[in-house]
Formats: sequence, C-alpha cells, structure tokens
Amino acid sequence: MQDCEIVTHRVEFSVQSFTMSILTKLRCITLDVTGTLIAYKGELGDYYCMAAKAAGQQCPDYKRVHEGFKLAYTEMAKKHPCFGFAEKIPNILWWKTCVRNSFVQAGYEYDDETFEKIFRRIYATFGSSAPYSIFPDAIPFLRWLRERGVTVGLVSNAEYRYQDVILPALGLNQGSEWDFGVFSGLEGVEKPDPRLYEIALKKAGNVAPEEVLHIGDSLRKDYLPARSVGMHALLLDRFKTADAVDWRKSGATVLPDLIATKEWLTSENMKCSDL
Repeated sequence: MQDCEIVTHRVEFSVQSFTMSILTKLRCITLDVTGTLIAYKGELGDYYCMAAKAAGQQCPDYKRVHEGFKLAYTEMAKKHPCFGFAEKIPNILWWKTCVRNSFVQAGYEYDDETFEKIFRRIYATFGSSAPYSIFPDAIPFLRWLRERGVTVGLVSNAEYRYQDVILPALGLNQGSEWDFGVFSGLEGVEKPDPRLYEIALKKAGNVAPEEVLHIGDSLRKDYLPARSVGMHALLLDRFKTADAVDWRKSGATVLPDLIATKEWLTSENMKCSDL
C-alpha cells in the first residue's frame, strides 16, 4: 500500500510539472487594464447628464455628448499627450479643458459658474470606482499568478488616479493583486509606443522579454508593440468583437477571458507560436 502511494505521488508530481511547464517559462505577466481587467459601466452620457442635472441644467443629448467627447479627447491627446505630462499640465486642468470642449463639440455651452459645478461632479465621478466594473475573473487570476511566483504588472494608457484611487477602490491593490504599474500619465509615454513595454521590463527587474507575456484587448496597442520588444502576447475578446477575426488571421492567440487564459497557461496541449 505504501509503495502504491509513493507511485501515485510521483505520477501526480510528474503531471503537475508537465502541465505547469508553460507557466513556468514566464517570470512576469503584464496586463492592460480597461477592457482586460475592468470595464466602463453604463454610458458616458449617463454621467454627463447626472452632472448637468445636479447643476440645474437639462440633460444633454447622450449621442451628441459621446461624439463630442471622442472629438475633444482625441484633440487633447494629440496636442497634449499623456495627459499633459511633458508640459506638466495639472491633471484637473487637462480634464477640465477636455470636458468643456466635449460639451462645446456637442453644442452645449455654459457660463463659468455652471460649468464649474458640472465639471467638478464629472471629475469626481471618474476619479472614483463608480463608472467602472471589475470582471469577476480578474482578481482570482491575478492572485493565482502571484501565488505561483509570477510578477504581475499593469500597462495602461491612464493617468495617476487609476493607480492611486480607482484600482484600489475596485479591489485591485498593489502588493496583493499586482506588483508594479506602468501608466502613461506617469511615464510620459503611451501605447502603442514600444517604450512603454520597455519600461515594464525594467520595472519587472530587467527580466528578459522572452520571459514575459502581455495580455490585452487591442492588436495595435497591446499585441504588436509587446511583440516588437520581444515579449509574448495574447489578446482577450471579452465582447466578441468583429476585430477578433483579423486578430486570429494575424497569428495572435485570442481567448475569451482570464479563465480560458489560466487553462491555456496550464494546458499540456497548448500550441502557440509565441511560446
């Protein structure tokens, strides 16, 4: 009976070693944030409408505000990238200009006092966890990685409030769910610039890029720049986007969620040109 138990333990150890061999090739896994770990909750117009109503104004048209925001944000990101990092523009001023231009582009103009009330509410809302929801597989996946000695990094085109306020409020804490963050508003570099991923490699302890896997939801911003610096990469298709067809055609590994990613990392039948 004792010999049988020893054999059983040896078999179990052998199988575990084999099935975990994919994960053990990796010292670090980095992840995108929005669309990968968290998602926006509701529509942009919901929050702009609530802010306008709180200031005694009528609710602006959702579609016009949404389109106005896209135009204003694109313009601000082009003129003052990384939330004004190089010019040392205060974060609140960058967003105030962007929000005002969003309303103007949508056909709404307010006097300074009214706009200040509206903006303060919008800025506070988007600096909290209120507009975001966390995917249920995010925290278990991150903790699972760290329990196995894998360094976890976040790589995001986001400003400082993600790191300091928003992620902790959602239960994504540095030290328990992730080890280091690379946020464009704090680094002065943004996706798809490969330098953001080079910064991640340094923060991970100067690990070799072939020992790092990046997980994101954009071929242009996540997969291609990560691969360009020698990292492995895969994409999540949480929302069944039509773009996923082209992602697969390009050779990218595409998975539906982090549960499938965990299975992929520990599968003895995994086949991927990346690893």
